[in-house]
Amino acid sequence: MTVLGHPRSWSCQCLPVLILLLGTGHGPGVEGVTHYKPGDPVILYVNKVGPYHNPQETYHYYQLPVCCPEKIRHKSLSLGEVLDGDRMAESLYQIRFRENVEKKILCHMQLSSAQVEQLRQAIEELYYFEFVVDDLPIRGFVGYMEESGFLPHSHKIGLWTHLDFHLEFHGDRIIFANVSVRDVKPHSLDGLRSDEFLGLTHTYSVRWSETSVERRSDRRRGDDGGFFPRTLEIHWLSIINSMVLVFLLVGFVAVILMRVLRNDLARYNLDEETSSGGSSDDFDQGDNGWKIIHTDVFRFPPYRGLLCAVLGVGAQFLALGTGIIVMALLGMFNVHRHGAINSAAILLYALTCCISGYVSSHFYRQIGGERWVWNIILTTSLFSVPFFLTWSVVNSVHWANGSTQALPATTILLLLTVWLLVGFPLTVIGGIFGKNNASPFDAPCRTKNIAREIPPQPWYKSAVIHMTVGGFLPFSAISVELYYIFATVWGREQYTLYGILFFVFAILLSVGACISIALTYFQLSGEDYRWWWRSVLSVGSTGLFIFLYSVFYYARRSNMSGAVQTVEFFGYSLLTGYVFFLMLGTISFFSSLKFIRYIYVNLKMD
Repeated sequence: MTVLGHPRSWSCQCLPVLILLLGTGHGPGVEGVTHYKPGDPVILYVNKVGPYHNPQETYHYYQLPVCCPEKIRHKSLSLGEVLDGDRMAESLYQIRFRENVEKKILCHMQLSSAQVEQLRQAIEELYYFEFVVDDLPIRGFVGYMEESGFLPHSHKIGLWTHLDFHLEFHGDRIIFANVSVRDVKPHSLDGLRSDEFLGLTHTYSVRWSETSVERRSDRRRGDDGGFFPRTLEIHWLSIINSMVLVFLLVGFVAVILMRVLRNDLARYNLDEETSSGGSSDDFDQGDNGWKIIHTDVFRFPPYRGLLCAVLGVGAQFLALGTGIIVMALLGMFNVHRHGAINSAAILLYALTCCISGYVSSHFYRQIGGERWVWNIILTTSLFSVPFFLTWSVVNSVHWANGSTQALPATTILLLLTVWLLVGFPLTVIGGIFGKNNASPFDAPCRTKNIAREIPPQPWYKSAVIHMTVGGFLPFSAISVELYYIFATVWGREQYTLYGILFFVFAILLSVGACISIALTYFQLSGEDYRWWWRSVLSVGSTGLFIFLYSVFYYARRSNMSGAVQTVEFFGYSLLTGYVFFLMLGTISFFSSLKFIRYIYVNLKMD
């Protein structure tokens, strides 16, 4: 869509780092309630417009030819609201608390043919607008489009020039706000010649009613006939599917640990006691040949610095994801606005950088790493660099199209300052503590200087097969729930089932750990001791399945279109898959390491 120009600068709205992150006035998710007296002015802010099916493609409301004050005054926004694409500005609507208004004139306009065409294009693309009254978002479509018949074909486009505002109050507080065009006839935009001007008169009405609901959160979702779909309900199919898979995998791993390993240990230890002077090559080299490679299984892998960086950043995102879900369970996020979650995610990411530094440096020192500074730089860059590159492309596309999702320069400098003053120093501090507290790697078995030759492996024990199985099973445990998450992030649903989300997140980690142990056992039984990177890649490949699902969701489950929405969707979907690779790869590695320590500690050796 052709836009009129960029909104004005918001540099005067930039607040100090901690004030913006923690939220001036009220914390994340806490409703800022204003108390009114009868007749007090209630400010209505215009916010943004955009295609209904492209949630991340939004533009400032005043970029359309609409009623606009001579001097636009923008509202000071929090960091989360800016990241969510909000750009609130004062409007010409005059609303007073508990005072009804009937058909009041907002403004008179004379639109040129170019402006009419801009409105027509917006209506054809199903543009909706968002206003904000007392922190309550109200939404409606810009206009009306009707297509009927095949021969003859009818294509009618109309603009809503009258809006009915319905507000509910309890005492001195506003509880609910909505806008309606139910009994309004749209103004036709058809049949205008290129040299003609279209005269419009915009009007509005305000109706107040008292409600017995005392708090906004007490109002049942769906009672308002909301503009967006109702809040998602509990989906038992996803829960049952995940639980069945977890029980099967846990049972499978338990069988391995309690039966197969017990038989292996008993047989190997019996052979050790009965054979005198025999070498390790005399053992049975069947399917259970993991005893034979006890002198190689703890041989440190190549690219150990990169491996430790993956484990450190993966541990950081495990803590970050758990923290976000726990904060949501505690009711710290308002379901109507995503700004609080954005702010919390940035703050938690900066604070949890110490975890990535500690885990990476601690394990790097344990396995004999010497380039400690390089390890810290690699750790802090492993996610931040891909994220910055992806964000640069996405933000440039938004900026070129005049979208409000393009971050102002002040916000970019603020985020960079947070990373430089909080995230990076905490990574270094965590790395120092991790390096100083690291003890030598405690391997139950002595490693020989010369590596053992690895026999040829059957096709079903190849890395590709392990990655396919190890990625598909955790993905299948969350596939149903993943649809609802995508419908929330990339759609118009409202997700409030954080308890279910926490349960599914725990299931995902449990399935990843169990399948990693099983695949590692099969790999070792084939006398292949290169398990270090294999354990990370096998379950970490779940991220690839999640990205492939995002492609399927875009093509078959959504109506998204256009360059702006497409670039943002695939850019951040790729980052999401990468984050899941880091998280699940970390869980997989440490589960395999714990399992390998267990089986070799209980093995009698010369």
